[in-house]
Amino acid sequence: MQYLLTIVVATFSGLMARLYMLRRDYRQYPSYPQGWAIHLFIGFIGALLGAILVPSLIEAEFAAVSFLLMAASQFREVRNIERSSLEKLEHTELVMRGTAYIEGIARVFEARNYLAIWTAFTAGVVSEAAHQFGLWVQISAALAAGVLAAGLLNRLMRGPSIGDIADVKMTDINFDGPILVVGGVNVMNVGLTDARQRYLKQAVAVEIIPRDVDAKATLANIGQMQAIAHDAAAMVGVYMDVGEQEYTPLVRRDPQSGKLVMVMIPSEDNQEAFLEAVSNVPVLETAIRKPARSVAGRMMDGGS
Repeated sequence: MQYLLTIVVATFSGLMARLYMLRRDYRQYPSYPQGWAIHLFIGFIGALLGAILVPSLIEAEFAAVSFLLMAASQFREVRNIERSSLEKLEHTELVMRGTAYIEGIARVFEARNYLAIWTAFTAGVVSEAAHQFGLWVQISAALAAGVLAAGLLNRLMRGPSIGDIADVKMTDINFDGPILVVGGVNVMNVGLTDARQRYLKQAVAVEIIPRDVDAKATLANIGQMQAIAHDAAAMVGVYMDVGEQEYTPLVRRDPQSGKLVMVMIPSEDNQEAFLEAVSNVPVLETAIRKPARSVAGRMMDGGS
């Protein structure tokens, strides 16, 4: 019973950290109370594991530590569950996420449970270290450590966005016969005259120009291109209905320069919002490439 306070405070810290990381954003996932309940319960289990780990180490109960670590490894199944759920829902999206984006979301949900464990463990360690200074000091120090750990770990999990690795700017839209041309890049064949007129009147388009050879390689990933189209449509809305393929947001790559162009017809004409949306699309973990770290990559980039 001597570790009861530490376990309670640490578990609470880990659970609150998981709740903080469960906030809903424009991706609207998870969007229902059932989804929140599932993830909070799993987060509670993770927080409890992290909290119990502290007294187990203090008492040198290494068999218990091994059991806890084995139990924590079951969080890998969270990734499989999220991946399966999102893949089943993929056909309901007007603009699909793509398999790379789905894998990234699944990894994030797995990792957040580990962050709950680390937060609870940190709060538990501080709680035991401060118990000699009195009850309220112990509780306050543990909760403060939990807040700092949750904030730091959540910040470290944030990857770069498109605006961090590329310059995003508006570009022109025109037609070469029936071929839609955006920023000098042929995008697609638009056969219907009405559709071509709508593009000329309502469509917006951007150029995404990579800043270095690493960004150029990253933007060449098909999954990243699909993620840009999906997120931009999710944030600013898209003018299309089921089966209207000619109005599907498209991202195409210029093979010569490595830049991307994106064109879509938004629900409202707001170029600033469109630029902001594209700039804030996250760079997928699976899309990141670092050719500049190799000798050949530096040679291609003009380095030594």
